[in-house]
This record gives sequence, structure tokens and C-alpha cells, in this order.
Amino acid sequence: MKKILHIISSPRGEASFSIKLGNAVIKKIQAAYPGSTVKESNLVEKRFPHLEEAHITSFFTPAENRTPENRAALRHSDEAIQEILDANIIVIGAPMYNFTIHSTLKAWLDHIVRAGVTFKHDKNGAEGLIKGKKIYIAETTGGIYSEGPMQTHDYIAPYLKKVLGLIGMTDVTIFRVEGTAIPGIQDTALEKGINSINLN
Repeated sequence: MKKILHIISSPRGEASFSIKLGNAVIKKIQAAYPGSTVKESNLVEKRFPHLEEAHITSFFTPAENRTPENRAALRHSDEAIQEILDANIIVIGAPMYNFTIHSTLKAWLDHIVRAGVTFKHDKNGAEGLIKGKKIYIAETTGGIYSEGPMQTHDYIAPYLKKVLGLIGMTDVTIFRVEGTAIPGIQDTALEKGINSINLN
């Protein structure tokens, strides 16, 4: 049995390809690990906050010196990190907007990447502190970015691998639904993406 965390960053609701792909990944996980539980975190519905001065100040205020205002500012960050710690497997929906992730997913990342909490610095550089997690990325794009002339324009896959790796989550697999805006490809794009899911 696994504890699965599903991070949703699409504002498109039931029409979202990344949500559909993420759900398909979760179904495969549940088939492989009967009895697994799923916790859904919809960043759009939560209106997950972008970093402001109060957040950053609170991040770097020692715990013993934090005011009630500091603790309130840390709530979203602390809750998001705890959700990650509680999960064995994390499925992250990542639709492409202007070659990269949606701003809500960027905000979530900004809240979970915290010096001294999810990574630390020493003489050897940065070390991630969140270990043993399996990450699946459900990336969806209107064009084709896994290969061909637009491949270098995909800033989702390399960015997510780099930033998640910084906090210790290096076991990352990416599944794609792509070509959803291309005639002749769009009609079968979701089916092809779902059929590509292989947890091994």
C-alpha cells in the first residue's frame, strides 16, 4: 500500500489533459499497489500564494523567534512540505504555459524549497533532505516537445528535475500527452499518453 499525493496545477478543471493523465498514472499505481490512498492538492482551487516579503522573512526567522504573524505566513509552506513527507509517491500535473509550468506550480515549488528544511548547504554544496520519494510528472503540451525542433523549448522537464533534485527527490519519471493543439494528432494524444504509462 502506498500513499499517493496528486499535485494539480491546471486551471482547466475537467477539460484538463494533465489532470486526466495524472489520474491515469494514479490508477496504474493503485493497480500495482492495492489499497493505496490518494490525497489531492489542487493548487488552483487553493489559490496557492506566490511568495511575498512576509513569507521570505518568516522562512529565515529562527523558529524560537517567530511571531504569530510569521507562523501564519509559513502555514502554506509547512502544510505543503508535510504533504510531501507523508507521501510515498507524488504525481505532479504540469501543463505547459508559454514553454514552462503554470504559475501556481511555481508558487508551490517556491514554498517547498526551503534552506534548512528541505535542503541544506555544507562545504560540499547543497544536499536534499527529502529522500525516498518516487515522482511522476504528467506533462501536457499543445505541441510536440519530446523530440524535434521544439524540444529545446521545453523548460518543464529539465526545470522540474533540477528543482526537485535540489531537495532530494531525484527519482523522477515523466509521462506526456503532447500535440493536443495539432490537427491529426490531437484526437489520439490523450490515448497515446495514457498508453505510454509504464511504472517499471
